[in-house]
Amino acid sequence: MKDVLKIAGFIFLLIIVTQVKAQNLSDKVIPGAERVIMYKPVIKNKVIAVVANHTSMVGNRHLVDTLVSLGANIKKIFCPEHGFRGNEDAGKLIKNGRDAKTGIPIVSLYGKKVKPTAADLAGIDVVIYDLQDVGVRFYTYISTLTYMMDACAESFKLLMVLDRPNPNGFYVDGPVLDLKYKSFVGVLPIPVVYGMTPGELAGMINKEGWLSKGAECSLGVIKCENYTHKTLYRLPVNPSPNLQNMKAVYLYPSLALFEGTAINVGRGTDFPFQVFGHPRLTEASFQYKPRSIAGVSVSPPHLGETCNGVDLRGLSEEELVAAPGLNLEYLISAYQKFPDKATFFNSFFENLAGTGQLRKQIISGANAAEIKASWQSELQKFKEARKKYLLYADF
Repeated sequence: MKDVLKIAGFIFLLIIVTQVKAQNLSDKVIPGAERVIMYKPVIKNKVIAVVANHTSMVGNRHLVDTLVSLGANIKKIFCPEHGFRGNEDAGKLIKNGRDAKTGIPIVSLYGKKVKPTAADLAGIDVVIYDLQDVGVRFYTYISTLTYMMDACAESFKLLMVLDRPNPNGFYVDGPVLDLKYKSFVGVLPIPVVYGMTPGELAGMINKEGWLSKGAECSLGVIKCENYTHKTLYRLPVNPSPNLQNMKAVYLYPSLALFEGTAINVGRGTDFPFQVFGHPRLTEASFQYKPRSIAGVSVSPPHLGETCNGVDLRGLSEEELVAAPGLNLEYLISAYQKFPDKATFFNSFFENLAGTGQLRKQIISGANAAEIKASWQSELQKFKEARKKYLLYADF
């Protein structure tokens, strides 16, 4: 049975890769979910489970509604961090339930349970994965992908990735995760910014032996049209509540490291991941006060306190794209100006950085160039391995 599924998955992937390119000849990027003609035959007469959230759109219609209109038999919806409708704050436990519109049961893959059980997948023929990623290791949608692949491998289920462009897919940077610091915000030995789409990364996960016991998942990928790694893809839907525009998406790889420190990154404001500050950072001309926001249950750091800090909203998208790479200057500068250095970092920092070295380097006074030089060897190994799994022209 296992060999049959592997062969079926290979044939399915071969068909997808070799199909004549889609009808649309414009330069508009077409995500895999919109190429319905490519996956409709695969789901015909099959029992389906879907890994989806509010970004899982087919044009102006949700993927689940699209599949239902095609007569698909959807037995279950699996949802990641932020919930199926995408209105849950980062870190909040997501509960099981039912989709209000379709009545389809929803199983949470965020909180105590991050991996489906064999019982969850019982009776399922095909699992469809369609989440808009942002191309950053600690953005947890790729952790959900990895655990779903693991579950599908164990239960001999076909996983079909409806691929989506990576808005940070035009560069690779950051330390490669040391598995000593493996957690839900980092389950794979990849750099902070890995420059791959979910479909490409799934292929790498499969073939690099990163699933449990080196298993392989029966995998199919519906590719995007008109996308390359030079494409600057603008997200049509905000991927999560605190990434509200493209500036935040571009700044996220650098600023999210502050989540492992005492610094607030704009949570509790109308401009998260576009500013950073702390009440005790006195050498700053910009001030803001984090507040409780309706619909957000997790209190932001320094709620109600005036934070002194840096406002990055004046940077243009063009400036951010023109200088790809982690900007460590934000982190180094904040540490140097922080009055109580013993309380600057918290225990979460290594999980985000993926290494025990970065904290030590900053404390020792290393500059950004020295720090980046220290991770180049592992980064180059990753870049070479990455090339084997690319489905789109590289940058």
